Amino acid sequence: MECHKVKRLIVVSNRVQPPSEDEPGNQGGLTVALSTVLRESDGIWFGWSGGETESFTGHINFQKSAGVTTATVDLEPQDIHEYYDGFANRTLWPLFHYRVSLAEFERGFVDGYERVNTRFADTLLPLIAKDDLVWVHDYHLIPLGQRLRERGVANRIGFFLHIPWPPMRLMVSLPNHQELVESLFGYDVVGFHTQDWLESFIDYVRAQMDATIGEDNTVTWNGRTLRAVVCPIGIDAQEFADTANGPVAEAMRQRMEESAGGRAMIVGVDRLDYSKGLQERFIGYERLLSQREDLHEKVFLLQIAPPSRESVQTYQEIRASLDSLSGRINGEFSSVEWVPLRYVNKGYPRDVLAGVYRAAKVGLVTPLRDGMNLVAKEFVAAQDPADPGVLVLSNFAGAAAQMSQAVLVNPYSPEEIADALGQALTMPLAERQERWRALMDTVLEQDVMWWLGQFMAALDPGEAQEPALSAA
Repeated sequence: MECHKVKRLIVVSNRVQPPSEDEPGNQGGLTVALSTVLRESDGIWFGWSGGETESFTGHINFQKSAGVTTATVDLEPQDIHEYYDGFANRTLWPLFHYRVSLAEFERGFVDGYERVNTRFADTLLPLIAKDDLVWVHDYHLIPLGQRLRERGVANRIGFFLHIPWPPMRLMVSLPNHQELVESLFGYDVVGFHTQDWLESFIDYVRAQMDATIGEDNTVTWNGRTLRAVVCPIGIDAQEFADTANGPVAEAMRQRMEESAGGRAMIVGVDRLDYSKGLQERFIGYERLLSQREDLHEKVFLLQIAPPSRESVQTYQEIRASLDSLSGRINGEFSSVEWVPLRYVNKGYPRDVLAGVYRAAKVGLVTPLRDGMNLVAKEFVAAQDPADPGVLVLSNFAGAAAQMSQAVLVNPYSPEEIADALGQALTMPLAERQERWRALMDTVLEQDVMWWLGQFMAALDPGEAQEPALSAA
């Protein structure tokens, strides 16, 4: 095959996750995929270092790891408070996850958000060459494309939203909602995980901005045209399946099965966040135990929930609520030989989690709202084909659109969660295998490299990117 020149890619995200040469098996799928195309194109990954500086100078720290060049900047404490902790995570995150009652609308947050996006644009500008492709990621950086256009950047620029896009009736509760949405017209391509999120975006721009909707979801407003695409992210499925068969995962699987003592394990792995539906999950599991005495001493739920954003009050409240619920459930149902709920507030490496998933009879993934939820796909990829576990999945996870062979539930209903767990725990082997095979085929086919290829084909419709994608 003739090798075409690959256009250089510049990836921009709030935080930079450089690939690791020491522990490649514990890199996330997004890091693996982006690292592949960044290496192929001699690209750059730009973003916040996670560190603080007394005064923002625009100094860029360049590093190269596993063949990938990263370019990071430090932010001032006020920037972190207003932009990251504030507008991104206390305004946009709850609003975009349909929790308007938790959203905090403060003018200072907006100022910080605009300031950091402007600083990113000013700092990134000298790094962009004429033919580069620029790919901006997630809700932290919605205005960045427009800021780059204001500085004369004419390159193809894409944006991918990794969380849901809210319905119009919720979006308009944001004081500066139209200004924020208008800034998306700085991009050539805007990507969403699901058709639902894309349609919510289309509804907004049609009703609020009188935008023109053309073929193939092109949207024109004020002389600018973008293309909206549905592009659900995947995982590096084969790599994760191989990891689940590796020595670290196998050792963890054996430890978990010994610890289970012949009992069926239900597993949930979620960041400690109100979007994940953990309180509702605990209550649903409690309902199962109250209805099914025959399952007492025969089952337990392992919930792994590493804390996040601990400085934000709503997250402190979630942790207190879960501490109380887990204590109540264990206090009511435990015996001297059985603890029905194991609740763990710490994270584990991916290879260890692969072993946990493989030891589980049921994967319980019940967010109240999620852009995708890759845990659902990791659980499927980690299973033993001869004796697979069953995935119980929320209808409101983005993954549900691709994973209809899971046992789908309404996470707000304790009865549905209890019924789904009962069904999963007693499902015949043949049905488990049939469901798993269909799920695994989808996870393998629509993996993270498929996602990357789909988006890059929209961002750069020419053939220049083909060698980079096929080389992966």
